[in-house]
Amino acid sequence: MTQDEQKKAAAEYAVKVVENDMRVGLGSGSTANYFIKAAAEKVKRENLNTVFVASSNASEALGKSLGLNVKSLDEVPLLDFTVDGADEIDPQFRMIKGGGGAQLREKIVASSSRFVVCIADHTKLVQQLGAFPLPIEVSRFGVNATTWKLERTLAKLNYTDVQMRLRAKADGTPYITDSGNPIIDLKLGKITDAERLDAELHAIPGVTETGLFIGICGVLMLGTDIGVEEITRK
Repeated sequence: MTQDEQKKAAAEYAVKVVENDMRVGLGSGSTANYFIKAAAEKVKRENLNTVFVASSNASEALGKSLGLNVKSLDEVPLLDFTVDGADEIDPQFRMIKGGGGAQLREKIVASSSRFVVCIADHTKLVQQLGAFPLPIEVSRFGVNATTWKLERTLAKLNYTDVQMRLRAKADGTPYITDSGNPIIDLKLGKITDAERLDAELHAIPGVTETGLFIGICGVLMLGTDIGVEEITRK
C-alpha cells in the first residue's frame, strides 16, 4: 500500500472506537481528515448520537460539512478520546506534531481526553525523534526576541547545528495559526532528551506551545503494507 493508503486504512480502522453517546476529539491534518470522513459515514449508517470537538477550524468545517454534531470544547470540556495523526512517533509514544500548524489546539483537545489514539502510516514510527522539524508556536509579540531565547536555550542543551525558520505561507507572508500565533520550525536532526527539551522550551517567555506530545498517546493504529497494526502503550 502507498503511504496515503496506509493513512486511510489506519483512519478507517480507528472508527471502531466510535460508539453512541461518546464525546470524541478530532485531530487535524490529512490523516485526521480520513478519520473524520470515516466517522461521518459510521455515524450516519448507525444513527449514532456522538458529539465531536475539533482541534482546528479546518477540521470543524469538514466535520460539519459531513453532518457531524461538532461542538466547542467549552461546551464539551471532557472527551472520551481523541483521534489524531502524528508527524513522528517513537517506541515510547512520544510524538512530534504541528506540521499542519495546529499543535496548540491539538494539545488542548488531546489533554481534555481520557486517552488519545494516534493514527499514522508506517513511516511515522521512528526510533528517535527529530528528523521532522519541531514546530514551536510563539506569541506574535517579540518574535525576534523569542527566537534569540530559543537559540540560547538550544545551545545550552548542546543542540549546536540547529536550523530555525519562521514558517511562511506560499506567498511568503508569515503563517499564522488558528489561535493567531506564528510558528518557528526547529530542525534539530536528533532529539536526545525529549522531556527535558520540552520543559526548557516551555520555560521561555513567548513560547506558547511546542510540538512535542509526551505522555499523551495511549494507542497507536499504524498502517502498514499488510494491514493495520494496533499497539498499546505499556
